[in-house]
Amino acid sequence: MTTATDERTKTARGGAGARSKAPVFVLGCPRSGTTLLYHMLLSAGGFAVYRAESQAFNLLAPRFGNFKSRANRERLLEKWLRSKLFQVSGLHAEKIRERILLHCDGAGDFLQTYMQEIVRQQGVERWAECTPDHLLYMQEIKRQIPEALVIHIIRDGRDVALSYARQGWTRNLPWDRGQELLVSALYWDWTVRQGRRNGVALGAQYMEVRYEGLVGDPRETLARVGQFIGQELDYDRIQKVGIGSVSKPNSSFSAEQGFNPVGRWQEKMGPEQLTAMERLIGDLLQELGYPLAGGPRAKSSIRLSTMRALYPRLFATKIWLKDHTWLGRTANLGPLEIQS
Repeated sequence: MTTATDERTKTARGGAGARSKAPVFVLGCPRSGTTLLYHMLLSAGGFAVYRAESQAFNLLAPRFGNFKSRANRERLLEKWLRSKLFQVSGLHAEKIRERILLHCDGAGDFLQTYMQEIVRQQGVERWAECTPDHLLYMQEIKRQIPEALVIHIIRDGRDVALSYARQGWTRNLPWDRGQELLVSALYWDWTVRQGRRNGVALGAQYMEVRYEGLVGDPRETLARVGQFIGQELDYDRIQKVGIGSVSKPNSSFSAEQGFNPVGRWQEKMGPEQLTAMERLIGDLLQELGYPLAGGPRAKSSIRLSTMRALYPRLFATKIWLKDHTWLGRTANLGPLEIQS
């Protein structure tokens, strides 16, 4: 039987031509456009259509432990096969169960095994994945799936913070109640910096894409992405097929009249919020080429200085606890609830 590891090895050794068959990870801070770019790839054809985030590295591996243990794989399958993550795959439960039980040494093997089965079932050549939080696991992805190509999509942190806070995802410390926008901006700053730092180690297997370019000049942006992944991305075909958010925007503000996802912060933020936010994340905004509002920068304050020093450590600690402790794993139940 050909295993997931065998298939990865063949692809990794296949030279430049293998790039057109390598798996593609579309990653980024949540609310940065990962779903849109992922659905564009699916609409372009050639990719297995899997309308979900796999959560393989950030949720399943921490929760179920070392996949080299058959007992852990059995616990994983007992939950996963009854979850939406499996149900949207279209796979036969017993067939994939057998393959995972026979050979699955880690999250990479698990992901590769069932995505390759979807590839075979749909008669296509490759697969892509779009769990945003996998941006923080790039080193492990590279170790387990060495041929993987990573696209890091980056969006203006001010727009990301607005969307993130509107979704109610921000977790403030008790004394920062009412500061959801600022905490969301700090999470964007920390996540993007982590992703860019990890991306350096991937070399030519890593690229960055700006969300604003994807929606403002999609043909040029998709041409660059297509060159990177070794596959032509026909924008007209993508628009015609229109999978998911290509035809129906996945936006926190999509119900508003005159929908425009770029530069929304200019209308939604007050001067005080904006100057405080740019004090916190202005350095990275400028590094990425996003101009600041141009108003006076907020003066340094104990509160802003404390937030900037504390929250990155808090974000890193939460990830470490989730990946290395039982309490952290059980406290992050994520999307694996059982479907009725």
